[in-house]
Amino acid sequence: MSGFERIHMSTIQAPDRHRVVVIGSGFGGLFGTKALRHSPVDITMLAKTTHHLFQPLLYQVATGILSEGEIAPPTREVLASQDNAQVLLGEVTGIDLEQRLVTSQVLGRETVTPYDSLIVAAGAKQSYFGNDRFSEHAPGMKSIDDALELRGRIFGAFEMAELGANRGDNVDHLLTFVVVGAGPTGVEMVGQIAELAHRTLKRDFRAINTRSARVILLDAAPQVLPPFGQKLGEKAKAELEKLGVEVILGAIVTDVDERGIEMKFKDGRLERINTVTKIWAAGVQASSLGQVLAEQTGAPLDRAGRIGVNPDLTLPGHPEVFVVGDMIALDNLPGVAQVAIQGAKYAAKEIDNRLEGKAPQEPFKYFDKGSMAIISRFNAVAMVGKLRLTGVIAWLMWLAVHLVYITGFKNRVTAVLHWFISFLGRGRSERTTTEQQIFARAALARLGRGATDLVSAPGEYDAARDDQERQRREELEKHALEESRLTDSGSRGVPQDQR
Repeated sequence: MSGFERIHMSTIQAPDRHRVVVIGSGFGGLFGTKALRHSPVDITMLAKTTHHLFQPLLYQVATGILSEGEIAPPTREVLASQDNAQVLLGEVTGIDLEQRLVTSQVLGRETVTPYDSLIVAAGAKQSYFGNDRFSEHAPGMKSIDDALELRGRIFGAFEMAELGANRGDNVDHLLTFVVVGAGPTGVEMVGQIAELAHRTLKRDFRAINTRSARVILLDAAPQVLPPFGQKLGEKAKAELEKLGVEVILGAIVTDVDERGIEMKFKDGRLERINTVTKIWAAGVQASSLGQVLAEQTGAPLDRAGRIGVNPDLTLPGHPEVFVVGDMIALDNLPGVAQVAIQGAKYAAKEIDNRLEGKAPQEPFKYFDKGSMAIISRFNAVAMVGKLRLTGVIAWLMWLAVHLVYITGFKNRVTAVLHWFISFLGRGRSERTTTEQQIFARAALARLGRGATDLVSAPGEYDAARDDQERQRREELEKHALEESRLTDSGSRGVPQDQR
């Protein structure tokens, strides 16, 4: 392929043992890989990032509570002691089910990896329901880049408001924050922005009163937290309103631009909110790899791009391919971490059984361990079985559960310290922001091939480097001769007209 450097992993690794390729380093990918740590297999994890992301805590990175490293440890470090696993950086661009090959690419470098068994755990991305143009001014919250950009936008809005207020400008649009989507992510995000404005930052500025900031939660649904049921949804809404959050329900977003957001109500009424900071938390779309797999197998896709799988999580006609997590349409399973974790462990167990000649497992059955959402400090809602909990008890349960799933002892310790600072005190340990955080995504989007346009294509680099080295050598030799001449002639420090 022109402009690409292709590496075929079969030329590097001898297929002595059963080869398992895992696509994705999220909950499904990581837990599936770790579940095979004692198996007689060679595992290759392909991921487009170098870290394992604990996505449910992204909003805490965006609001300055946690650092990105605490929720996104390097995948290589996590798997360093697992000798049968290797990690390769690259975004998967193709899967050939007949040849059993996975093609991945990063910065113009293409890698082809063969497999005997495949676990596809590529997750999901933010969905704008066909209005992808909204993403330019209303970032989602699915990656570390998203969280850091939002951190820059949120804290930057307060800084720009302070500047504007000092000039006597109207800064209402800078002190208005809108979160679209009243699911767990949106509720947690809007609650933290309210705490930032009303508690954390209230003493930090002189020209503005951060407590007058307008914080809005917007959704087309008729209630907050629909998956939690009506009772907990009403409780969450009431608690948010106590924090000063405006909850607007039954309104669909019709347009988003740099300075505002437009919405339409059921009665046809249109309304515009002038705001610089918009955050999108209103839906997900499964990885585009679902489409790649569907075209080769005939498996159906639902409206969210999730692919229909067999009860054992395999693809029709391809028992060697397992799909887990947010990518699957099976029994109305929710898009939560536990579905990915349990599905990946199930797939790993099935691979083990086949290698050992054991009978197949029973069809995959999801065990619901409950759902939780934090509203503010000391306040959360939790749904565990038939239990419906609110307040401090639910908040403590939320802390305990999330602490368990943070990867690494070091990260757990630092997370507890940061929670102590943020929830008991007023501080936020991670408030550093830069212009690059805010604008880098938009700048990369304006390049034809993103970051690939910023690096030399394979083959071009060597030729350019040889030419640069030749010119540099000539410059250094000329400079050295001149330095020697100045010393030998005693011309240093002597005025030009006296030489």
